[in-house]
Amino acid sequence: MRRPPTRAKVASLPAVPYEQCPAKTFVTDAGNVTCGRNVFNHCQIVGEVARALVTRYGAPLKAHLFPNGAELVAACHDIGKVSPTFVEKLYRAAGRGTHSHPSLANVDPGLERQWGGHAGVSQVAAKAMKVPARIPEVLGQHHGYSPPVADKRAQDDRFGGPPWQGERERLVEALKSALQSEWPESLTPTQARVLAGLTTVADWIGSGQFFEDPAADWKPRVGQAIEEAGFLPVTVTPDLAFGDIFPFHPNAAQTRLAEVASHPGVYLLEAPMGMGKTEAALYVAYQQLAQGQASGVYFALPTQLTSNRIYTRFNAFLDAILPPGAPHRGLLLHGLAWLVETEMGEEGRPGGAWFNQAKRGLLAPFAVGTLDQALMAVMNVKHGFVRAFGLAGKVVILDEVHTYDAYTGTLLDALIGFLREAGCTVIILTATLARERRQQLLGVEVENNPYPLITACPAAGDPVEVALPKPPAKSVAVNLVDRDEVAIEEALSRAEAGQQVLWIENTVGEAQERFRVLAARSAELGLEVGLLHSRFTPQHRSAREDTWVTLYGNKAWEERTSTGRLLVGTQVLEQSLDIDADFLVSRFCPTDMLLQRLGRLWRHEDTPRPAGSLQEAWLLAPELAPAIAQPDSAFGVTAAVYSPYVLCRSLELWLGREAVTLPDDIRPLIDATYASREEVGDMARWYRELQEGNRRRTGRRAMEQLARGALAEGGKTLAEHKAGTRYSDIDSVEVLLLRDVIPDTGRRGTQLVLLDGEQHWLPWDRHTLSRSQWRDLSAALTRQQVRVPIYHAPATTALSTLRHHGFHHCFYLGQPEADEALLRVALVDEAGTLTGLSGEPAHDRYRLAYREDLGFQAIRDKD
Repeated sequence: MRRPPTRAKVASLPAVPYEQCPAKTFVTDAGNVTCGRNVFNHCQIVGEVARALVTRYGAPLKAHLFPNGAELVAACHDIGKVSPTFVEKLYRAAGRGTHSHPSLANVDPGLERQWGGHAGVSQVAAKAMKVPARIPEVLGQHHGYSPPVADKRAQDDRFGGPPWQGERERLVEALKSALQSEWPESLTPTQARVLAGLTTVADWIGSGQFFEDPAADWKPRVGQAIEEAGFLPVTVTPDLAFGDIFPFHPNAAQTRLAEVASHPGVYLLEAPMGMGKTEAALYVAYQQLAQGQASGVYFALPTQLTSNRIYTRFNAFLDAILPPGAPHRGLLLHGLAWLVETEMGEEGRPGGAWFNQAKRGLLAPFAVGTLDQALMAVMNVKHGFVRAFGLAGKVVILDEVHTYDAYTGTLLDALIGFLREAGCTVIILTATLARERRQQLLGVEVENNPYPLITACPAAGDPVEVALPKPPAKSVAVNLVDRDEVAIEEALSRAEAGQQVLWIENTVGEAQERFRVLAARSAELGLEVGLLHSRFTPQHRSAREDTWVTLYGNKAWEERTSTGRLLVGTQVLEQSLDIDADFLVSRFCPTDMLLQRLGRLWRHEDTPRPAGSLQEAWLLAPELAPAIAQPDSAFGVTAAVYSPYVLCRSLELWLGREAVTLPDDIRPLIDATYASREEVGDMARWYRELQEGNRRRTGRRAMEQLARGALAEGGKTLAEHKAGTRYSDIDSVEVLLLRDVIPDTGRRGTQLVLLDGEQHWLPWDRHTLSRSQWRDLSAALTRQQVRVPIYHAPATTALSTLRHHGFHHCFYLGQPEADEALLRVALVDEAGTLTGLSGEPAHDRYRLAYREDLGFQAIRDKD
């Protein structure tokens, strides 16, 4: 019997000189795969890209964020590619199974999974060289996560032993010489996190189209590559006054914030709805940019819908402050332009993990996005440090901050602490914040409790509290009702009288059901009815927002007065939207959210209103006694959205109240809702559940612990969908909705039919389309996605099927071995029912549906 050949020990293999180790493969125009640039060449490119990126920062920020030697750290990210398993992997890819080095024939590249690939080798190699603390971890993280190398050493057999480590050391010395650079002497934790992001982004750019061809001279291309990636120097028109940027003169809040927020630090502006907090923050941002104290602006809002609506106002601001010849103006002022027209390189290409508008925006000089993306900058989540790099040195505006749950609150506190350390100017805007929460956010004791108020905590200086003049008070009539039918009749009656009615529910399902009822009744009366929530595709959501926010805004008076209307929605209507209703109906919710909703009533003094209109809100609420006895029954699904204890505390304050005076009652109502007190009976029980949780609900202490775990740098790096920034949002997923998917083997591609009938051709071979064509196609398809809870999502499709259709060229499909979510794809028939790609039911427990007027629905059979 013949014996199988003995596998050679890696340690016994002669090392391949680093000059001969490939870093990349290269695909020719004909689609052939060959070895591309060598490791030294690629590392030098990345080092120079990093050096050029750092020069985009002003001198103070550059010195604060990036110590001398940052470019060497970035360059050394791939020293681990000088290892037997990686070299053999590329030889096989280029030679289609043959081996350029016979001595590597028995090396198994698949072993790399045990130590996180070449990034893990980079980390252990740097540690063995005794480089300064934190640098090995920065090198190991450049693929987005910390590799599992705690028990591994650079001279282990698996890494090629001493000969291969010697080559890695030679490579480092060659890079030091080429870059004329040495290791940084030390790194703070914040610098290390930002440097990890710089290293990763420099690697992406250095792996892009400008450097792929190993025969091309790369040096003249560094600047072009960085500009094509969207990293352009920020220049603003100097010496602009507030009135030069906005079409009105500043009020007291806007003037005082501009005076106190003259240097980086944390600034909290508490002021009522409609007082111009957004403009106040943007003017501070302009001042910081003009003085060279900031590298850009990130405007973070609670939800994607609210961030979409602020985009128009943000663009008007940019249009006013950017000089006519600013090179980045065209990219900034058009929707998806920054995504479509920039070339980010490897991970930022269509199908890469970072080809996503929400993520890519963090790296743009100016961007509007969600708070969620900012929070991930401090979480142990894949590419969290890229977000940290994107935010470092910017003016970060956190809008509509209120009393989040303990999970999100813990993350938010950590984010503000990081931003303070990262040289940012943080401007927190809120209309409703409890005193205790204010102290937690700022990390200082607050002495005064006036309202409105600015609390300034400059990075270099003592905290200052600045009381602001109160705006004119307005009284809002309040009526609590416990029967939906009565409120429906009142809403229809008001709309018949020509009023613009706003109806806010606490869940998407309730909003859809209320819309159905009101739409059916309104059709008979000739009234217009709309629906806004988060489960529409971006394409449909944008169209609905444009229509309804305009109608309920402060400019389309002629259209507004043409007929009565009813707009139904969820919490997205209570935040950051400049909408003005004549009458409000709201499902009951905690006090701070109720006050936000009241801020949508009679928002503008000059809005024309039908005769007989009253500034009034009806609140759909149960009686207090049954609510305290059985909140789940009394509040219904609302008790699954908000804490029953907080709901009951809020209901105590609002029952019997006939009116609210704004802004005078805001501070007393908020503080009374959240002030600590001794509880007895059922209220003591609900308070214990708030703190400790139960089998259906996670308690505050557990949430804080979960959040601290998500912040911890040790342990496994979480996939993004497993690292929710709000506890209730942890499990959600994007679903691509299409009318049809038609594969064509002869033409090697798939015909995709969108919901509106538009067709797109998806080739199976990447070289069939140019990079810009892939970006255009990917951007078009992302507008066909909807985010839904994972328990309502269609069943997963096999990765092989998705790849067969070519979806991996446009979407990041995830890594199953890393427990990442795969793309979900569903077909929508003419009746709106969702099925799988083969026509099978999309879900085993719900009937899933999508309609342009209702959005995504998950319907139980019994419903």
